[in-house]
Amino acid sequence: MYKNILVPLGLDDDRDRTSAISVAQRLCDPSGKITLIHVLESLPAYINTYIPEGTSEKNEAEALANLKTLSEAAGGTFEVKVVWGHPARTILDEAEEESVDCIVVASHRPGLQDYLLGSTASRIVHHAACGVHVVR
Repeated sequence: MYKNILVPLGLDDDRDRTSAISVAQRLCDPSGKITLIHVLESLPAYINTYIPEGTSEKNEAEALANLKTLSEAAGGTFEVKVVWGHPARTILDEAEEESVDCIVVASHRPGLQDYLLGSTASRIVHHAACGVHVVR
C-alpha cells in the first residue's frame, strides 16, 4: 500500500476520473494521503494581453471547485490542488516535491498522434521516480 498518492486529473476531457480516484483509494494505506491535482497550462505572454482581466483567476477557481466536487462525490478527504505549468513536467515536479510514492493517472487509448508526440500519461510513466498506475 502507498502512503502518498498523486492523482492528476484533466477536467476538460473524457477520461474516467472517478475510476482513477477509486483506484487511488484502493491503493492507499489507511493512514496515507491522496492529492487530486489539476494543471492549468500557462499561456504565452503575448496571448495574455488579449484575454480579459481575471480570466486566469476565474479558471483556477472553477478548477478548484471541480476538484472539490469530485473529492466529495468520491467520499474521501483528499487534498486538492490547482497548479500552473506544462502538464507532464508539472505533475512530475509536484510528485518529487511532495515525496509521492505512486501516481495514479487516467489515460485514453493512444492514437497515432500520441505515438508521434507522446501523451501526458506516457511522459509520466517514462520519467516518474515513483510507481505509476495507469487507468484506462
